[in-house]
Amino acid sequence: MRIRIVDAFTDQPFSGNPAGVLLLDSFPDDAWLQKVAAEVNLSETAFAHPLPGGEADWALRWFTPTTEVDMCGHATLATAHVLHSTGTASGSVRFTARCGVLITTTEADGTITMDFPTSSLTPVSAPEGLEKALGAEVLAVHDTAAHIGDLLVELHDEAAVRSLAPDFAALKVLSSRGVIATAAAERPDSGYDFVSRGFFPAVGIDEDPVTGSAHTALAPYWSARFGREDLTGFQGGARTGRVRTRLRGARTLLNGHAVTVIEGELSA
Repeated sequence: MRIRIVDAFTDQPFSGNPAGVLLLDSFPDDAWLQKVAAEVNLSETAFAHPLPGGEADWALRWFTPTTEVDMCGHATLATAHVLHSTGTASGSVRFTARCGVLITTTEADGTITMDFPTSSLTPVSAPEGLEKALGAEVLAVHDTAAHIGDLLVELHDEAAVRSLAPDFAALKVLSSRGVIATAAAERPDSGYDFVSRGFFPAVGIDEDPVTGSAHTALAPYWSARFGREDLTGFQGGARTGRVRTRLRGARTLLNGHAVTVIEGELSA
């Protein structure tokens, strides 16, 4: 079977967030899926198979090297890219996943828009040890919806986010999935409105370069702050990418590109 490595939220190879993608006839047992994801050893590997009809066209699941997750943006974008670049699908594709039905729409220029549920945000007190684990002073903390399970943490400025060098072992016990650190863009002419970095050691990922699902929480957070529905986020440390967001009430649209960098045969 064919396996592909796709860089998501970028139009340039070796940037953005890489994901493994396998298109299958059906889902094998969970143990095999997890072994493949561990072998690929990227933040997420997506597995999808076609459905005969109904509310969705494809079933979709995502695995980190250590566990299955409820929602993943960049691997969904990567899967949509593979479906369209191989001629398997065109236009809009409906996926059914743990978090419900997700819709992707691919334009002629390769732009992919994903329709995801907007995450709720609940203000909470900073957990004990959070500032020490991050190595930065925290301005505000919000808990996100069940499908994400992250702590959204605002820091003082862009420089504080970019310079983070967290204690991952300490972060691991502070949330069910991860910690998203964010701040407003330093310059209004930077081409993005806010920055973020995502740390997910609880699910086997120290840092995820560009986390689509995190932007379902970042979009409502910064849209409320800026008073605008359309924003652009910049995420990453060593690898970076941009996510364009459009808040639509209970749904958030995430927009980006993807490029296939490796294609091969899985023999296992």
